[in-house]
Amino acid sequence: MLTIGLTGGIGCGKSTVAKHFVQLGVPVIDADEVARDVVATGQPALQRLQLSFGDEVLNSDGSLNRAWLRERVFSDMQQRQQLEAIVHPLIYQAIQAQLKQLSQLAVTHYCIVCLPLLFETRESAYFIDRVLVIDCPLEVQIARVQQRDHFTIDRIQSIIDAQVSRAFRLTRADDVIDNSVAEDRLAERVKKLHNLYLSISDAKV
Repeated sequence: MLTIGLTGGIGCGKSTVAKHFVQLGVPVIDADEVARDVVATGQPALQRLQLSFGDEVLNSDGSLNRAWLRERVFSDMQQRQQLEAIVHPLIYQAIQAQLKQLSQLAVTHYCIVCLPLLFETRESAYFIDRVLVIDCPLEVQIARVQQRDHFTIDRIQSIIDAQVSRAFRLTRADDVIDNSVAEDRLAERVKKLHNLYLSISDAKV
């Protein structure tokens, strides 16, 4: 089964493009959803986070205090690396388990894995066959995140700066979708890539 790694900067519209693939019947594994499951109440990762960051990392009901943790690691590289060392291996293990299950079922030619930090964690994502980058201009990114998350421009820019650069992604992409276009044109571009991936998958068999 061909595995496509879908990635892009914050606000580039990765989820929007992923939904178009879902509408075409393509399985999509979302790393953000996997991450939420990994740190759910009662999971070992949550206990490790509590040991590493203290009781403040938990809400009163025992669930993860995401807002507190996000602020804690946002400007502290050492603590961010500590968080990633706990969570990322578990996320990739869960993704690989889902890929194995899909492959055994033999119900699809290819699968999309939505990985916002694909390039930042590429060594762990060795199972990706082809990289699809969702791209848009910086000003579009900022406007979208402002509207969605109500962050300040400085906060958004600092998030963008913490990710690999737009140029880095584009030079290492196998495929690129410009997500600053109209919705109908976006759907058309996804359909063209869908046909390409089907042909590549068939050639691998």
